[in-house]
Amino acid sequence: MFSKSKINEPASKAPEAAKPAAPATPAAPAPTESKPSTAPKPKPPASVLSSDLHITGNIKTSGDIQVEGTVEGDIRAHLLTIGESATIKGEVTADDVVINGRIVGRVRGLKVRLTSTARVEGDIIHKTIAIESGAHFEGSVQRQDDPLNPGRSAKSGSNPAAEVKQ
Repeated sequence: MFSKSKINEPASKAPEAAKPAAPATPAAPAPTESKPSTAPKPKPPASVLSSDLHITGNIKTSGDIQVEGTVEGDIRAHLLTIGESATIKGEVTADDVVINGRIVGRVRGLKVRLTSTARVEGDIIHKTIAIESGAHFEGSVQRQDDPLNPGRSAKSGSNPAAEVKQ
């Protein structure tokens, strides 16, 4: 641990002689290099759909998307950020949804956040929700443990409730 004092001693030349043998130790980092290959790769940056872009059709990705333009269709992503200038007409489904712009349609997300500039016309199905002061929202809000899978959530959400009532 405290080898610093040993380095300053005259005997430190012997470890320096051992340092040429150290190139064998860089071979040891090679296995550590293979460990990062088994580890998850760094996430790529979010795909940005600029404000001058108009898309008609559905978008699906396992990555992150930032929408600044207009999308007429459904969007499925890991992290979805709707910019202030963006308009979405369709269903939005993502693990994390941050809404700064306008959505006309259903929103499904584990974490849904409506900022003060958000305008949402439609239902929000979520596990966690945050609505900032100033956000406009017209629709219903429903909490589900698994909002991303509509078939399972509706069935599993209604069956336990029926069992509790009986």
